[in-house]
Amino acid sequence: MIKIKKPGLFTTVQDLGRFGFYDQGLAPSGALDPNSYRIANALVGNQQGAAVLEMAYIGPEIEFTENAVIAVTGANMVPKVNGQTKNLWETIALKAGDVLSFKNIAGGARAYLAVKGGIDVPLVMGSYSTYTPSGIGGYKGRALKAGDELNIGKLSEKDVKIGTNVSEKISLNLGHHFDLRIVGGLCDYRLSEKGKHTLSHADFTITSMANRVGYRIKLTEPIDLIEREQPFGAGSSQTNVVEVGYPIGSLHLSGQTQPIILLNDAVTVGGYATIATIISCDLNLIAQAGPGDILNFHYVTVDEAMEARRANATYVQNIIASIS
Repeated sequence: MIKIKKPGLFTTVQDLGRFGFYDQGLAPSGALDPNSYRIANALVGNQQGAAVLEMAYIGPEIEFTENAVIAVTGANMVPKVNGQTKNLWETIALKAGDVLSFKNIAGGARAYLAVKGGIDVPLVMGSYSTYTPSGIGGYKGRALKAGDELNIGKLSEKDVKIGTNVSEKISLNLGHHFDLRIVGGLCDYRLSEKGKHTLSHADFTITSMANRVGYRIKLTEPIDLIEREQPFGAGSSQTNVVEVGYPIGSLHLSGQTQPIILLNDAVTVGGYATIATIISCDLNLIAQAGPGDILNFHYVTVDEAMEARRANATYVQNIIASIS
């Protein structure tokens, strides 16, 4: 098993998510950066779908009570074994009694720790992922705490040579400026042409209100809306609509200068105007952005979004195929 000596800032058990329950109000959860998640599992020879630890900003300190094989991917949160620096994006062997810790993060926001066999937690509604707002999944439905003990699972499907490293094949923005592609949202009709221009040309800054539920972002000028008499069932603000479903990655207006990007642990329905949706493969970028970082949005067509998704899938598959 592994023993949590220090939990880090916010460390949770995640897989690819819990799907099929959105219509019942249950968000999917899952790794915010699925690319890094998939590659971490591949580096230790796990089945895709095995549970890993998602570590935000400050990494944990973990003692291994048995020999293990691990990999750390995602943010520049460099691992250390018994104080000795190891490489990111690499297959690493540990011995019983080894202590894994991390240097201060030097870029990005979230790293992923995969252990050969996966993290052994109960399967809840088809997923190992932690959904903290409802306290389900993962380890007791919450972020890890000091003293927690987690068993290592049996979801390994092959052995990977120790020292296998894919860092030179990785394309991951760990800077502070992110260009994100969007398509028009469910309530795109509420935007004026001026509002659409602002959305696609302004700099948005991530505020301190940024977590797995969503990121509140701000800009200096309001996003212009088409004025109307509010219909029955909508709130009094021009940013309100009659309740609609909220897609993951949707950009919605809780005010004209501070939109919110909804992420994997967000609510599924509400009355704010959803003016745009970040395309799925660019959500990996959001996972590595943090407070103070700058976001720019650029409209693409649905066909362009689908092509980008295919290209991203090929990119990840090629990296995984190179691991042996």
